[in-house]
Amino acid sequence: MAKSHKIAMLGTGLIGMFYTMTLHGQRSRDSVHTVYSRSEDRARAFAQEWGIPKWTTNLAEAIEDSECDVVVIGLPNHLHEECVRLAAAAGKAILCTKPLGRTADEAKRMLDIVEEAGVFAGYLEDLCYTPKTLKALKSVKSGALGQITWARSRETHPGPHSDWFWDLEQAGGGAIVDLGCHCIEIIRNFIGKEIRPVEVMCWADTLVHPIEAEDNGIALIRFQNGAIGQFEVSWTFRGGMDLRDEVAGTEGTLWLNHFLRTGFEMYTSGAGTGYVAEKAESESGWLFPVGDEVSELGYVDMFTDMFNALESDSAPMESFYDGYVVNAIIDACYRSAQSRQWEPVELAVWRGEENAPRIGGGQSEIDGLLVIKRERMPDGKVKLILKNRETGEISQRVTEE
Repeated sequence: MAKSHKIAMLGTGLIGMFYTMTLHGQRSRDSVHTVYSRSEDRARAFAQEWGIPKWTTNLAEAIEDSECDVVVIGLPNHLHEECVRLAAAAGKAILCTKPLGRTADEAKRMLDIVEEAGVFAGYLEDLCYTPKTLKALKSVKSGALGQITWARSRETHPGPHSDWFWDLEQAGGGAIVDLGCHCIEIIRNFIGKEIRPVEVMCWADTLVHPIEAEDNGIALIRFQNGAIGQFEVSWTFRGGMDLRDEVAGTEGTLWLNHFLRTGFEMYTSGAGTGYVAEKAESESGWLFPVGDEVSELGYVDMFTDMFNALESDSAPMESFYDGYVVNAIIDACYRSAQSRQWEPVELAVWRGEENAPRIGGGQSEIDGLLVIKRERMPDGKVKLILKNRETGEISQRVTEE
């Protein structure tokens, strides 16, 4: 019989709510047994709303609850390391929200803590678990797109819900650390986690809000095999939350649209208003509701993967090591935004391929000439673009086949 888990949930904000909603839904046998909040009123109300037996404002008390075997960290970024330290010392399995740390150094310390303690640790990167992403990854891994040459991920919305996100010290950054962490890990999954990220070129700026952190960012990530990753993030995008991915390979292309344009469109004058979807900015006019939000955002499959991995003593799809690599790429983004130069991704530990071969399509020849491109023309004939291997001369030939 499958084991059930009792969870200490650290945090009662939006992410704690989504996590609890998911845990009390899909698998159902796993449940939040203790909830921690820095606010007594919020802890009490959250416990009552979700049927949680215990609540506390004492962090150590929640983590060390003898009835709980799993600790889920859904707190602000600057609190992650302390939570990991306490949970590892208590011998608990640890699931931590994104980003793992504010910097790569912080994330590396957390990675070291869990590995030295020998406890299970999973990185809660939900957007790598959306149903569309999982199906797309399956196609990519089967070779449907050939070798991946380019992956682009975009997350933009009108800004986060809680005050701490907007504080540079607590969050460790702005839109890049908040949203870019999602995009980077999506890109790594499509290009291949075994392929080393080499360097980054990034633009970041504070365009709208009176804050110290950036509210917009764009970056290019070059991988060792020549593939390129591209992300676009913003806290100033108006109209809701826009989540999109595009992947191009030597044999195919895919486009994913997860949010905003959901395939569910509704017009209302505003009568009977209510919640529409996360980051939706309006309750009237043309709206784009989401059918099953926790599923569409990846939470359902994420927790299923985490607990299945815990029970089978295997690695989850997203690990603390993945979180560390993401933080290292983010660090390079911030250095590049300052220097306006390509900056190296500095990894103290690399567990992927050491010398990934460069992307290269299979080369075919006709009459000793390399085929660059073959295209069927409107008249039904085939045009070949050819290259002389020795001289480099480019030519074309039209055939009937």
